[in-house]
Amino acid sequence: MRKSFNSLQSVIRSAMHLNPLSGYLFVFKNKRADRIKCVFWDNSGYAMFYKVLQKGTFQFPDLEHVSSAGLEIEPATLHLILDGIDLSSVRHRQRYRLPHSLDQSNSFVSGAIQS
Repeated sequence: MRKSFNSLQSVIRSAMHLNPLSGYLFVFKNKRADRIKCVFWDNSGYAMFYKVLQKGTFQFPDLEHVSSAGLEIEPATLHLILDGIDLSSVRHRQRYRLPHSLDQSNSFVSGAIQS
């Protein structure tokens, strides 16, 4: 987890083939999953959130079959991850959602990049 703004923006462009200026929140975890970095562009510069757990790990969705472009997750799912909620025991009630092409909401991109 030694990468900072310039290195992570390079990973976003080259490995994930995404624009770091898109407004997405890009989430990176280390191999032990006890540290995460969140990077985003806020229209005036890059901002970074870094969290290190003193005990335990973050539980991410299954990243085994995720492409190098990462995994798109809902803001609520990221909130559960940061709060340490077991994602396998969470049940989401069925709700109507717009088709993905029409959805204008802000969603997050979670990177499966191991540092």
